[in-house]
Amino acid sequence: MPKVIEETPAEVERLLEPKQIEPVRVVLDPSSPSIRSIVRVLVVAMVFLFIGSRIENVIGSLTYLFFLLVLSIFFAYLIDPLVKLIRRPFKARQIERFMPRSLAIAISYLLVFTILGVTIASIAPRVSQQARDFASNLPSYSASVERSFNDLNRRFDRLRIPNEVQTKLNEQAVLLGERITAAIGGGLVSFLTFVPWLIIIPILGFFFLKDVNSFRLAVLRLFPAGQWRLRADGILSDANQTLAAYVRACIISCVLIGAVCTIAFYIIGLKYALLLGILAGIFEFVPLLGPLTIGVIAVATAGFGDDPWKALPTLIFLVILRIVHDYITYPRIIRGGIHLHPVLIILSVLAGEQIAGIPGVFLAIPVVALITVAYKHFLAHQGSRTLFEGLVHEEKKPSEDVA
Repeated sequence: MPKVIEETPAEVERLLEPKQIEPVRVVLDPSSPSIRSIVRVLVVAMVFLFIGSRIENVIGSLTYLFFLLVLSIFFAYLIDPLVKLIRRPFKARQIERFMPRSLAIAISYLLVFTILGVTIASIAPRVSQQARDFASNLPSYSASVERSFNDLNRRFDRLRIPNEVQTKLNEQAVLLGERITAAIGGGLVSFLTFVPWLIIIPILGFFFLKDVNSFRLAVLRLFPAGQWRLRADGILSDANQTLAAYVRACIISCVLIGAVCTIAFYIIGLKYALLLGILAGIFEFVPLLGPLTIGVIAVATAGFGDDPWKALPTLIFLVILRIVHDYITYPRIIRGGIHLHPVLIILSVLAGEQIAGIPGVFLAIPVVALITVAYKHFLAHQGSRTLFEGLVHEEKKPSEDVA
């Protein structure tokens, strides 16, 4: 039987009385942020995100202006050695007041543009004639491409490839041809838009050359006197050497590649050898994409010309030229200016194209080189050899005496 619990009336009354619930006191941690602080942080973060997006849009719209300024700086680096050469005898005799920097810059401009004018005047007739011949032979190149497609279709028929596959391949080939034609036309239009820069760049370069010391002092005054200013001066000096080495290597490479390609194209027997050689020298100024573009143009011109077999020696020559120049001549030209691995150069160029298009391709290598300069000076300022050396501390065990 279940056990019956008997309770007294006093106990029953006590059980039936409503229990009084004590109020719960919530004690906030004084270290936890208040709601007002959280809202303030969110508002500030949203404001910074908005300002950052606006700044990104402004920088994106001013990409070509920055590109113009950088080209002007590069032009100034190109003229600066000639300015120093003109002033050197006057400095040696301590009569440099008779050859101020502005006058030396003007004389340098006169010499450079005179040489350019004479060179262009001497080769312009032949280049323009080859350009007109190339334009007039474009229909024959189109006919040659059409014959190649027809021969390809006949080979497909002999191989019994389905008609659907042949049609798809032909459509892709036609689409590729249209894209190449549109790219060439767009490149010509873009080049025409840059023609006014041929006047603006020398003007800006003149002021950069004349006031270079004022710009340098203005930057140094941004840092407090002492160790910080000395470090900034070192960074500016190394950046100056890096950019000067890069510009020197670009100019020498353009002249060298243009001359070698012109001679080789004449030996191979290509039509428009002078035109293609000059284009090779100009395109060498654009890293990675420039040599690739001139390679496609030269091989296509040889392949769709009168003797398609000339495309093979042209391709072999361009491949050997790239290997020799990229791994032998270019490192000796640039010497101690820039130390970048070829993989890093390729990735930098591709990233620059994704970020800023053609200006990004052109500016990628010098920007990465300047970043490496700043990185080295940062490590030197921290007194470490690697970026994370100061974060990891290894405890050295005391040496034990050997009995």
